[in-house]
Order: sequence, then C-alpha cells, then structure tokens
Amino acid sequence: MSSENTPQTGHSFSAPNSPCSSSSSSPISTTFCSPLTESFTHPTPCHFIGKKEDIIQARRVTKLVNGCRDILVLYHQGALHAMDLRCYHAGGPLKDGDIEEFNGQTCIVCPWHKYKITLAEGESLYEAVDNPTAKPLRTRWCSKGVKQRVHKVTEVNGNVYVTLNDSPEVIESDTYQTEKYRATFCNRKTKAKLKT
Repeated sequence: MSSENTPQTGHSFSAPNSPCSSSSSSPISTTFCSPLTESFTHPTPCHFIGKKEDIIQARRVTKLVNGCRDILVLYHQGALHAMDLRCYHAGGPLKDGDIEEFNGQTCIVCPWHKYKITLAEGESLYEAVDNPTAKPLRTRWCSKGVKQRVHKVTEVNGNVYVTLNDSPEVIESDTYQTEKYRATFCNRKTKAKLKT
C-alpha cells in the first residue's frame, strides 16, 4: 500500500467485522456506526479506510472520503489519527509534514510554512515572546484555537474506519475542502507536470 491512495468513490462499504451496519435501500451502501460503538442516538456514517497493518506500514494514507473530504490518516507512536489533508493556513500538504512535540503536545508541522497543528485536537500552536526588548528573550507556547478539522478513527479487528467530524462550526481547514479548490489545485498540478 502506498502512502497516498487513489481517491475512492466516496461511498463506504461495510467490511467483515465492521463496527458499521449497511443501509440496503440503494445499490451503493452507506455505512453507519452502530450504537454499540458510538454514544450517539442518531446513526453516524463511518468510512472504511484500510487494514491497520497496511496503514502502519505506510505511516500515512490519504483518501477522499464521502466524495467531499480529503483526509490524512496517520500512525504515530501506537495511535491512529485523522485530519483534513491540507493545512488550514495555505493548503500545504500535511502528509509531507514532520511530527514533533511542542509544549508536551504531538503536532504535525506543515512543510510549507511550519505551522504546528496538534494531532489530537487540530489546535494551532505558536511560540510567543513575552517582551521583545528583554534579553534574553522569554518565550511561551500559545494556542490560536482549533484551526484544523480532526476526525474520529475507530479500529475493529484490524480494519480502520473514520467518522467525519460533522460539527456545524466552520473550521479554517474547511476552506480547502471545496470543489472550486480541488479544481484549481488539480489544474495547477497538471500544468506543473506538463512543464517537466
């Protein structure tokens, strides 16, 4: 399995031993997390990403989920994490970012502008200077708040599923989840390949 999957149709299919149950009202099935694995009263769609051992081996996997959301699923220090693929700041590819710890929080660092985003919450961290005229400079870590949409990862019997964060609150990384952006990005990518 490569670190970047070809975008899928966006529909989820129940895998064996899935925490999800299939809706049989249409030929293309949508899956919903079962009440046994979720605390929600309404069914929540979850999406099969792949086998855990394949994701561990690849370390990072990208996927178009539900036909509308490009996500990054990554494995780090025994845990699986999922978030929007592109950095909230300028759309940098987080799949290429380093994982580092800042102020006791594990973050992915955007390769374009070095923005630090926590894996757990999607919070953006920055290092502030208390008094720029004081020598030596004293710095402290601060939060800009949640800027990157993170998604819930569930692993059952070696299969990995993602439940999209459907919070109605607008999060800055949502900017890069539009058809307009995808069309612009794909157009740029095609032009760059033609130049080489």
